[in-house]
Amino acid sequence: MGRAQRRGRNRSGPLTVAPVMTTIGLIGSGHIGSQLARLAVGQGHDVVVSNSRDPQTLAPLVAELGEHARAGRPADAARAGDIVVVTIPLKNIADVPVEPLAGKIVIDTNNYYPQRDGQIAELDDESTTTAELLQRHLPTSHVVKAFNHIFAGDLTTDGSPAGTQGRRALVVAGDDDNAKRTVTDLIDSFGFDVVDIGALSEGWRIQRDTPGYTAKYDAEGLRDAVASAKRYRDM
Repeated sequence: MGRAQRRGRNRSGPLTVAPVMTTIGLIGSGHIGSQLARLAVGQGHDVVVSNSRDPQTLAPLVAELGEHARAGRPADAARAGDIVVVTIPLKNIADVPVEPLAGKIVIDTNNYYPQRDGQIAELDDESTTTAELLQRHLPTSHVVKAFNHIFAGDLTTDGSPAGTQGRRALVVAGDDDNAKRTVTDLIDSFGFDVVDIGALSEGWRIQRDTPGYTAKYDAEGLRDAVASAKRYRDM
């Protein structure tokens, strides 16, 4: 996948520059996944949506999204996607197909909720992060942390054209700079500035209960919020 770009129309108005990606696969089509599918189709991308059930359960979403969308199983979304979003409960990441995602950019939106996911010792002792767990499961993929610190409903209402004063910002973290740049371009086309907080290991800075989690900041404010984050053990 190259760095070619095209002109696309942001839902908020003016033309923006968007990365050329034929298909975005979504492993998980709940609150975040369905909103990202709407944004992607709005930018002219094709999407393959999937969930843990039969693809027919996604027929209403596909009908809403129109001709650029189809439903499949997680393996179908993984194979078809130029970029693939994993947006499922953290406890289920072992079910994410590995081989079809080899060499691909994978966006991780996960957060750790012990009451849902069960206790995960490595997260409880803060020796790793949710995105690093996914990267371990997908050793030949390029995992980028994104979209985990915004309410789903805000994704399609809070975007604005590049250059807008006070434009809301979102975080990316990852170990591959090219992958982060590609995801940054995608987020920008969705209407948000981007703050790169470094490696996947820094993803803890935007986990739940940190200052930047779900809060609405522009890029400067988000940088400050991320910088002030503390480990759970230090709170």
